[in-house]
Amino acid sequence: MLPADDPLAIEATAAVQRGDVEAVSRLLAAQPSLATTRIGDATMSRTLLHALNDWPGNVPNGPLIARLLLKAGADVNARFAGPHTETALHWAASSDDVEMIDALLDAGADIDADGAVIAGGTPMADAVAFGQWAAAAQLLLRGARVNLWQAAGLGLVHTVQQIVAADNPSRDDLTNALWCAAHGGQAAAADYLLGLGADAGWVGHDGLTPAGAAERNGHRELAHRLRTLSA
Repeated sequence: MLPADDPLAIEATAAVQRGDVEAVSRLLAAQPSLATTRIGDATMSRTLLHALNDWPGNVPNGPLIARLLLKAGADVNARFAGPHTETALHWAASSDDVEMIDALLDAGADIDADGAVIAGGTPMADAVAFGQWAAAAQLLLRGARVNLWQAAGLGLVHTVQQIVAADNPSRDDLTNALWCAAHGGQAAAADYLLGLGADAGWVGHDGLTPAGAAERNGHRELAHRLRTLSA
């Protein structure tokens, strides 16, 4: 464990986050254990692979640096230690970093790992909740599972229908899925959920109704329709 304020931790973190391949290579050659060292303390720590994918992500040369860390022994499925247990893939999803998602998955990252800051869920949970739609689409393409609210947020109406038929979700679950459909601007999914009794007037995440979630993300026509229904 290296304290976050240790000079080596500061240097290594800065090198990966600016995409400095030469510096990262030099540091790993001098001390290969940096790839597996946790940075932080007993209450909160992460790896350099996490640091590489920290918000806002999309680091220049990111996939190349990830490969350098992995070749030196980094665990692609290492967990953040703290209030949640996200992997580097969770963080790449939260940053809408499609290239890094592919690099991590190609190296064996667990696409459905739990531990997200969003309800302890998968990388898909982070991607949909934070509106990182390119990341969500890539995770879906690579085989990620989706639950009801994630499918609604992505506009996967057929999948929503299948989940509803299999699980008989509660009205609360349908309403949460409606909120997520509005968040993603998915009118067809929203209409289907409304037809099942989802509550268009629910004040949900971030203190917003479904109409407010749609409005915030620029889906004005859907927002207007939802607002009319909840009036």
